[in-house]
Amino acid sequence: MPSVAVKLYSVFFKFLLKHRLQNRIQTSSQHSDSFGITTRPEEVVAAANPSFADGVATKDIHIDPLASLSIRIFLPESALNAPESRSKPRTRSIPEPQPRSAHLDSITRRKSYGPPLLEERRSNSFGGGSGVECLNLMTEGAYLGYSPPSVAQGERRRLPVVLQFHGGGWVSGGSDSVANDIFCRRIAELCDVIVIAVGYRLAPENRYPAAFEDGVKVLNWLAKQANLAECSRSMSGGRSGGHGGGSGGGEFKKSDAHKHIVGSFGASVVEPWLAAHGDPSRCVLLGASCGANIADYVARKAVEGGKLLDPVKVVAQVLMYPFFIGSVPTRSEIKLANSYFYDKAMCMLAWKLFLPEGEFSLDHPSANPLVPGRGPPLKLMPPTLTVVAEHDWMRDRAIAYSEELRKVNVDAPVLEYKDAVHEFATLDVLLKSPQAQVCAEDIAIWMKKHISLRGHEFSY
Repeated sequence: MPSVAVKLYSVFFKFLLKHRLQNRIQTSSQHSDSFGITTRPEEVVAAANPSFADGVATKDIHIDPLASLSIRIFLPESALNAPESRSKPRTRSIPEPQPRSAHLDSITRRKSYGPPLLEERRSNSFGGGSGVECLNLMTEGAYLGYSPPSVAQGERRRLPVVLQFHGGGWVSGGSDSVANDIFCRRIAELCDVIVIAVGYRLAPENRYPAAFEDGVKVLNWLAKQANLAECSRSMSGGRSGGHGGGSGGGEFKKSDAHKHIVGSFGASVVEPWLAAHGDPSRCVLLGASCGANIADYVARKAVEGGKLLDPVKVVAQVLMYPFFIGSVPTRSEIKLANSYFYDKAMCMLAWKLFLPEGEFSLDHPSANPLVPGRGPPLKLMPPTLTVVAEHDWMRDRAIAYSEELRKVNVDAPVLEYKDAVHEFATLDVLLKSPQAQVCAEDIAIWMKKHISLRGHEFSY
């Protein structure tokens, strides 16, 4: 069973959450905002930090001028290491897995699980100095600016990209919250990936399908970034050589002018961290709670989009205690309806705030993953890891979805954690628990199997 401290905090948490949800239901008709919000005023946020204060650099980008949609990029310090030779096995960038008993003994020695002090974040943030001083500066291994260091293109490590969607019952949370910042830093370091945390629009200001559309927009934005980066590289390659012979400066072809226009446009909007270090052909979707619903929807759209998203390829997804529900209750929904932190009654209020008025249904396609006619065919879905908690009333429906994926030969294992509650690995008060840390390592082990380069497979 969960500890006494967890039980007591759960009571306080549910009381506060119920009060907030009821207030939003009463005022939801007065809060319709097409621009939307991505973080509540009561949310404790972590400032972006473009230097490697604790092994991961971060920065925020607002990517949609018509909405509040934003992202936070987490770049691990390992991206600055020289790429390894293809002729020998790849050296792992994370420590060898330890027995769980040994792992728990070493938890206090790790520095990557705690956020830097707020004062340290502010002093190291990009806004603290002039833009000129912060660009392309490398001092004692710190990434002081927003642009990568000036090294040859072939010398840069290219890391897989993880799109991460936070939880919060559609109405709270944020990509820049302290809890989400800690979790994403942990994933970036353990998995050796670039994490893009999506700040999607919250309900009730923006109801379904706003959050789902935001997830797809970020996937399309990632594809656009990859294509713009390729245009920029092609243009740079074309400029490196001199023009053909002839008097004066030589002949300037029409195609070269076109490349110049595209290259200039790309240079103004391309994200340097992704252009220098991102490998969009190894993209993983990761969502927690309602974020898992968004990840699953984005995965479906990626399957339907096919080559239209090239060079982005979704190779796997991780669904952490997905926020699934249905009109026919499962055994866990009956037995654990009054579970810790997010009980069923509370979640029903969240769904009423998220689904459009007049469309509320527990079998809505966004709520029930197994309703008939929900495309595409499950056999086309990417490998899917599902994480569930023993004391979570949503557990059984997530397991049932995983079972349906396995029936059509999709790699879809389930990791169930004993004595765990909903959001046990991402909730602020539980982030430093042994279960949360072990869960992140288990995710890293499974994810490595699908993001490793061919010939450099992760062995475990």
